[in-house]
Amino acid sequence: MESEIVVGLDIGTTKIAALVGRRTEHGKIEILGMGKAESLGVARGVVLNIDETVKAIKMAIEDASNKSGVDIKVVNVGIAGQHIKSLQHRGMKTRRSIDEEISQKDIDELIEDMYRLVMSPGEEIIHVIPQEYIVDNEIGIKHPIGMSGTRLEANFHIITGQVAAARNIYKCVNKAGLEVADLTLEPLASADAVLSDEEKEAGVVLVDIGGGTTDVAIFHDGIIRHTAVIPFGGNIITEDIKEGCSIIKTQAELLKVKFGSALASENQENEIVSIPGLRGRPHKEISVKNLAHIIQARMEEILEHVYYEIRNSGFEKKLIAGIVVTGGGAQLKHITQLFEYVTGMDTRVGYPNEHLASSSEEVTSPMYATGVGLVMRGITSVQKSRPAEEKVNVVTGHSDTKKRGGWFDQIFSKGKQWFEEDPGN
Repeated sequence: MESEIVVGLDIGTTKIAALVGRRTEHGKIEILGMGKAESLGVARGVVLNIDETVKAIKMAIEDASNKSGVDIKVVNVGIAGQHIKSLQHRGMKTRRSIDEEISQKDIDELIEDMYRLVMSPGEEIIHVIPQEYIVDNEIGIKHPIGMSGTRLEANFHIITGQVAAARNIYKCVNKAGLEVADLTLEPLASADAVLSDEEKEAGVVLVDIGGGTTDVAIFHDGIIRHTAVIPFGGNIITEDIKEGCSIIKTQAELLKVKFGSALASENQENEIVSIPGLRGRPHKEISVKNLAHIIQARMEEILEHVYYEIRNSGFEKKLIAGIVVTGGGAQLKHITQLFEYVTGMDTRVGYPNEHLASSSEEVTSPMYATGVGLVMRGITSVQKSRPAEEKVNVVTGHSDTKKRGGWFDQIFSKGKQWFEEDPGN
C-alpha cells in the first residue's frame, strides 16, 4: 500500500527546494514533483529577509505543485544556522511498580521531561534524541519497552537553536499560505537520505556542504553522537574566486561549477580559461590551477572546522565508515581526495538515490539530500502518528499530530497569530 503524500521544504542559502513524495509499496521514496527557486532572503542558513524568502517559497511550492498535481498545504521544513548547538544530558524517571512493564508512555514522559531543561535566554530545544537507556543500573539498552524495573534512565542528545531563527522560518512558511508539520535539523534529514544503517552502526561522519553552511552529524553504534553547523559553505568559495580573479559573482560561480577543483595538484599548469570582459573590455585569462589553489585554501579551512568537530565528539578513532560528503559542495571535483588527504579518513560522496524509487537524475544530486531526507522524515512521522485505518492526506488535510515539547506547542499556537498580526499581509 502506498503511503500518504508528504512535502519536504529545504530553505537553503542558495536555493529553496520543495519536494513532493510518498513511500511506494516496496518501501522506496517516490518523488512526484520538485520545485525550486533562488533563495535571496537567507544567509548562512538563517532567514534575513522575510519578504524575499516568502516569494521564493511560493515560487518553489507552485512549481512543485504544478509538476506533481498535488495541492500543497502542509510542509516539513529544515532548520540550520550557526546558532544550532548540541549537548548530552542524562534523564531519570522512578517508576511506581516493578511488576508493570516499561511502556512507550514511560519513554514519552522521560523525553517530555528533557524539553523542560532550562536553556540560555533566547534558546529553545529543537530535538531530544534518546541514545541509550539504563534500567536499574543495567546499561546499553536500546529498546527498554517490555522490561521490568523501577529506575529508568536515558542518555539524550539534545539539539538547541534560537527561538528567533525558528520563529522566522514559521513566519515565512505561514505567510506563504502553508502550515508547518515538523521542523527538523537539516543534517539529520540529510543523514536519513544518504547514510546506510551499516555506516551509522560502524561509525560515520556526515558532512553536508551547502551554500551558506556546512552541517556535520556524527553517528556511532547506530546512534547520533554529535551535531554541528559551521557557518561556511560554497558561497564563500565563490566570493574568494570573485576577489582572487577580479571577476563578477555569476562568472565566479560558473568557473567554480565548470572548472573548479578542490586539489590544485590534480590540475595542469597550462590549462587556461578565457572569460569575456565587461562591456567590450578585453578577455581575462585565468589559470585552472590558480583557480584550484583558491578553492583548496577555503575548502581546507572548512575542513579544519569539520575535523575540530570530529575530535571534539570524542569518536575520532571509532569512525570505521569514515566520512560521507553531500550537499551542493560535494559536486566539486577531487573533493573526496582532499577530505582523505586532510583527515586520513575514507571518504565517499553521498547521493540520496539509495532510498529513491526511479526519479529524475536531478533529484538524485547531492544538493537535494536534505529535501529527500525531509520527505522521508515526514512520511515516518505521519505513519507513527496515525492509526493504520485512518487515510487522511497530509498535503491537503490538516495534521492533528501531537507535538512534544513546550516550544513547538507555543509556536504552533502562535504561528497563525503572527501571520494575522502582520499589517503587511
